[in-house]
Amino acid sequence: MSRFELIRKRMVEQQLSDIADARVLQAMAEVPRHSFVDEVLRPRAYDDGPLPIGKKQTISQPWIVARMTELLCLEGDETVLEVGTGSGYQAAVLSSLCRRVVTLERHGDLARDAGRRIEALGMRNITVLASDGSLGRSEYGPYDAILVTAAAPEVPEPLLNQLASGGRLVVPLGDLHSQVLHRFTRDGDSYSLRDEAFEACRFVPLLGRLGFQEER
Repeated sequence: MSRFELIRKRMVEQQLSDIADARVLQAMAEVPRHSFVDEVLRPRAYDDGPLPIGKKQTISQPWIVARMTELLCLEGDETVLEVGTGSGYQAAVLSSLCRRVVTLERHGDLARDAGRRIEALGMRNITVLASDGSLGRSEYGPYDAILVTAAAPEVPEPLLNQLASGGRLVVPLGDLHSQVLHRFTRDGDSYSLRDEAFEACRFVPLLGRLGFQEER
């Protein structure tokens, strides 16, 4: 077992002890988080906290990656939309838990870098697109699950419209300083949505046409 494998095993045991989904824990134990940060930060890749990845973005704390993934309740045959590719790490975790991942990143440089990392790791069921995530991408939907990895003032309507019957959408909602994780579940084929609130959290803002407006 390599040094990084040992550190990753310890991360799962110590940081993710309250995550109940065994498949999520297995994914967290297998995906090489250190491959998704700059080389200078690799010694800190499995720390209990976020790390910078450029463009004022971060790779999220391992626990929040696992928790948000767990809330999607994936079984293996889903098509998942991720809004906010960042480094590509969250998409990589999702890829081993579902059939297909479509991930959107508004920063072209980050999207290209994430795509290269994902390709180098041989993950063939991930599509990385440079796109305004607040609008979703309807041509790849509907989605069985949607994960928004940035804070939004409210759920963008296009994302709700692209959610499949029975689908789940997990998103941090709030202002620029603090948010709460929410899960919205579509009730069958209707437009009725069940809203559940979970932990407090803090994310970088969702920027885009239907997110927070970028400061000029």
